[in-house]
Amino acid sequence: MNGAVIPLQAAAGDCSNAPVLRERGQREVFCGLTGIVWLHRKIQDAFFLVVGSRTCAHLIQSAAGVMIFAEPRFATAIIDERDLAGLADAQDELDRVVTRLLERRSDIRMLFLVGSCPSEVIKLDLSRAAARLSQRFAPQVRVLNYSGSGIETTFTQGEDACLAALVPGLPALADGAEASLVVVGALADIVEDQFSRLFAQIGVPRVAFLPARLSSAMPAVGPGTHFILAQPFLADTARALEARGARRVAAPFPLGAEGTTRWFEAAAAAFGIAAAKVAEVTTAPRQRAQAALARQRIALEGKSVFFFPDSQLEIPLARFLVRELGMQLTEVGTPYLHREHMADELAWLPAGTSLSEGQHVDKQLDRCRAARPDIVICGLGLANPLEAEGLTTKWAIELVFSPIHGYEQAGDLAELFARPLRRRQLLAA
Repeated sequence: MNGAVIPLQAAAGDCSNAPVLRERGQREVFCGLTGIVWLHRKIQDAFFLVVGSRTCAHLIQSAAGVMIFAEPRFATAIIDERDLAGLADAQDELDRVVTRLLERRSDIRMLFLVGSCPSEVIKLDLSRAAARLSQRFAPQVRVLNYSGSGIETTFTQGEDACLAALVPGLPALADGAEASLVVVGALADIVEDQFSRLFAQIGVPRVAFLPARLSSAMPAVGPGTHFILAQPFLADTARALEARGARRVAAPFPLGAEGTTRWFEAAAAAFGIAAAKVAEVTTAPRQRAQAALARQRIALEGKSVFFFPDSQLEIPLARFLVRELGMQLTEVGTPYLHREHMADELAWLPAGTSLSEGQHVDKQLDRCRAARPDIVICGLGLANPLEAEGLTTKWAIELVFSPIHGYEQAGDLAELFARPLRRRQLLAA
């Protein structure tokens, strides 16, 4: 039922079993193609070829801010009128485009064919194309495909689909190999380096990251693999890893000093390492994070916040804001609520927090206007209208594009919320 309402009653102590308002209606969100903006920077020898329309091309160019003379690692194979009318064989056309691309860019070692709304509407079989092209250009280039379509998805699912496509081709962990840990989710290189150093000091063995920076360095997985999610929107990737025999380490997400500490503790515990060792290693960065957060807490404590569903980061961010910065949660909306992956986060949210899943923009706007929160976290399409109504907003997508994980970024994460409030105060002065 559209906009079905489940009464919101306070859970005892936390939100582990809290009822959720499930929304079904008009949605306002970017499509999964947006994930290419950070993925093409992460996997340094990969190329992302979107099979879509000129609108797809304009979206990616605008989101990435690419200048005309740059040579990025993504492009769009335009579906034009001849393709839509069936006057050209789309598979032959795609083969021609890929051949020209690989002749020009000899540095490409992994090519993703990325589906879009137009390619799905005309039923273009990109999985067949990827298998055919991978065989043709092997071993120099491996060709994979995934969908970045915005039909019934949210934009961070582009990364989930991409990483899930990688999993079947990951090397198998050798029999008898030492247990390993795979950190799953695209992280800024500086964050990955920080995490690698801390894991080494804690003593966690054989730590790898998915995705790796090079296609040749993707981690091996198997029954001896533990994996821990760094991003909360990777449900399909987690299922694919579990199908390969890997085991998920349950943990909150590494946002803020508290979340990062518990994340490291969970990873260490999977290898029999005591929390005391984690505390010893992380004392200095944890204290730096807490000091940075104390400075931002001055602007944020007691302020109310409303989350529109957008990136699936909403619940971990809400936990961070309420527990470490003293903010008040008006409503926490998320596109999808994966209770198993969010168990630790929900246990940290205060009882009575209003949770919603899915989207019905008009009804959520009505609730937001009635609540008049101090700051609204929402998509770009809602921000300007809400600002015109006198509400202070924060673009949700900036929280995905920015390095926000770990101890050293905790203060920067808090500042992303404090900055709009300071701007509003300056404008009102």
